Formats: sequence, C-alpha cells, structure tokens
Amino acid sequence: MLVNVYVPVFVSAVLAVLGPRLSRRLPPRPAAWALACAALVTAIGWAGSLALLAFTGLAQVPQVAAEGRWSVAALRAEDPVYRIVAAASALVLAVCVTSLVVAAVRQVRHLVRARRECAHLPGDTELAVVDDDAPLAFALPGLPGRIVVSRGMLRCLGDGEREALLAHERAHLRGRHHLFQSVWRLTAALNPLLRPLAVAGGFILERWADEEAAERVGDRRVVAHAVGRAALASAGNARPVALAVTGGAVPQRVRALLAPPPARRSLPFVTGGLLLAVCCGSLASAASDSDHMVDSAKWAQCAVHAGAAGSPLKERHSSDSCCGGHERRERRGPRL
Repeated sequence: MLVNVYVPVFVSAVLAVLGPRLSRRLPPRPAAWALACAALVTAIGWAGSLALLAFTGLAQVPQVAAEGRWSVAALRAEDPVYRIVAAASALVLAVCVTSLVVAAVRQVRHLVRARRECAHLPGDTELAVVDDDAPLAFALPGLPGRIVVSRGMLRCLGDGEREALLAHERAHLRGRHHLFQSVWRLTAALNPLLRPLAVAGGFILERWADEEAAERVGDRRVVAHAVGRAALASAGNARPVALAVTGGAVPQRVRALLAPPPARRSLPFVTGGLLLAVCCGSLASAASDSDHMVDSAKWAQCAVHAGAAGSPLKERHSSDSCCGGHERRERRGPRL
C-alpha cells in the first residue's frame, strides 16, 4: 500500500501536464472523449487514494478500533503511513468533497436556468432569432436545446458565414457538449489537479464544433472567417457559461481551421489508456492491502483475547466469538 496508494495522484499530475498539450494535436471528437474518461478515472482514483490514506489514521483511533474489533498496535506496526499524512489526507478529502457538492449544485442551477430560457424564447423551432443589436450567438442545452442568434450577429456575417455559425452551434447541441463540460467541472472540483484538463476540454469542444461545421459547409476558410468575425463583433458581449462560436482561444481555432484537419494518431490514446489502467490497478492493489492489514489486525486482537482467557476451554470460546469461528472452520475437513 505504501507505493500503490500514491500512484493515482501521480497519474493525475502527469495527465494534467501532458493531457492539454496532446489533446490540441488530436482530432477533437476522440480527444474530448479521451479527456472525459481520463478525468473521471483519475478523479475517482484521487478520492480513493485520499480515503485509504485517511482510513489508516482513523482506524488507529481507539474508539474506532474497539468498534471494528482490531488491534491498534498491529495496525501501527503494519501501516507505514505517518499520522500527519493521514490527517492531511482526511482534511483534503473533506474539502474536495465539499467543493464537489458546491460545483454539482451550480451545474444543476445552470441547466435549470438554461431550460427555462429555452422555454421563454420566441418561436418553437431549434433556431431562435432575438431582436437585439448586440452581436450574440450561443447554444442553450435543453429538451430540446435551442440556438440563440441576435439580429446584430446576423448582420455582421455573410450567407456562408451564417451557415457556418449555425452549423457550429448545432454541433454543440447534437454532441451534448454541455455534458462534457459538466464532467470536467465536477471532476476538477473533486481533484484540483484536473483543472488544466477542464480548461483544455472547453477548447476541444469548440474545435469539435468547428470541425463539424467545416464538414457541413465544405469550406474550412469560410468557417474560420465566421469564427473570427463573430468573435470580433461580440467582444465584451459573450456569455461565459454558454457554448458559443466565440468561445475558447479564437486565434488558435482560426489557425487550426486554416490548416488541414488533424491526423488520427493511436499512440497517445494507447499511452493514456495504459496510464488509466495503472491508476485503477494500483488503487485496487492498495485497497486489497488495506483490507489484508485490517484482517491481520483483527487476528492480532483475537490472539490478545485468547491469551487473556487463561484456560484452553475459555481460549477456544474467546477465539471463536472474536473471530467468528474461523479457526473452527479451518479444522473441519472438506465436505463430500
């Protein structure tokens, strides 16, 4: 458990450093799925590691040990984790869980607010054109979602660029990109090391919508011009919580659209999969070691009770009542 319990933390740090850089060089759709899976696995691994470390300290509290019927001395002898590490892990875990709850409440409120806006928009089609001179364009998730475009934005774009803008926003709705955003925000709230993945994920979603719009329009340059003009026109009017054609790092998106589509590469995905497998395997191994440690401490406590009994009859009765009759079951022969 000494090494295995820290592996998920190490994997989280590696993905936080390498994940954003690699994802920008990959096709955006598989990159988004890979980042979402990596965030989920590493966030669970992070929480599991902190829980196991915190348990080693909590299990040595005399009242907890008495309730669990294990030996505190045996735990201290087998477990190499310092008390200060266990206490710090418990504190960090409590803070992270609180942060996760707060982030979850915010996400629910955001989705409820978006659906209410969808219900109050004019018209009953997917596209809602609002009479506003401010250039605005964004996608609102809902059942179904709506694309909101202002007349001011439509006046800023040509016919081909309008088609590209609508295709971009439609890609956000069709791909359920708000769910990806929720995953990254919640996992980053639970595991602060994953915040770079959440930032990179927002850029990848915009790139995903850009590539789908380019396929729909058939001209990458038209989409690049639409992204650039919409961003310049709506400077200062963008909604930070909405998925919009003006979101993300616009210069990098335009540069990517003016270049050929990103090539498919399998090595980064294979490497990331191996890292996640190592994370899961290490956490499972650490949990198994912790379970074995508790079992040993329980047997040590049984031995103490048996030694204090003072007679063979009392010793056998004490051992059976403390350990659930394990010794008696071991002496029985196999059933025929």
